[in-house]
Amino acid sequence: MHQFSYTHVIYLIEAARWTVALSMIAFAGGSVLGFFFAIARVQPASNFVRRVTLVIMRLFQATPLLMQLFIFYFGLSIVGLELSAWTSASIALIVYTGTFLGEIWQGCINAVPQGQNDAGKALALRYPQRMSRIILPQASRIALAPTVGFLVQVIKSTSLASIVGFAELIRASQMVNNVTLRPLLVYSIVMLIYFALCWPLSLWSRHLERRMSAKGRTGSAIIDPKLQVVAA
Repeated sequence: MHQFSYTHVIYLIEAARWTVALSMIAFAGGSVLGFFFAIARVQPASNFVRRVTLVIMRLFQATPLLMQLFIFYFGLSIVGLELSAWTSASIALIVYTGTFLGEIWQGCINAVPQGQNDAGKALALRYPQRMSRIILPQASRIALAPTVGFLVQVIKSTSLASIVGFAELIRASQMVNNVTLRPLLVYSIVMLIYFALCWPLSLWSRHLERRMSAKGRTGSAIIDPKLQVVAA
């Protein structure tokens, strides 16, 4: 057994870099996937695409992230596709993040008043033009606060990557605890590190929610100077 020292604290802080890196990869990849999920769910052209997208999203939302990690790391190796812990954790978290962001962003797109879409039709704009110039800019404002809030959940979910051997913060804390046998001290430090990562984002999300609520009460108009479309 080794005496717990300042070196172990530095090791845990350095391990937090991999937690942050994995979170950023999951959020970046999940944002791209979530955008396509959201667009596929609201597009009016194909009911089949909407249904297939819904099934995929529900499949990953209704199953534990831990099981998804096992499938990508252990399950794919059975069929000859060997993935590293980094790759399998990244893919699982990207899909997990993408399905929930797709749900969030779909709701934000649907929250844009129907009158905005009708105004675009009155200007003879095609569906892609209405989405890119009218709907999505307004939906992005609505989506900002819940998206930041969900990023906190992504950061905490990376802790499950330790199950497949990915050396992030939780995995590092397990190794430190194994050599120091000071679980209360080690995991208290880990808790403080997670708090330092997540609490500022939680505050930011609440700040954005208050700003959106204040704008909703004042009924400020949204004007597209190019299209001269005004939302009440």
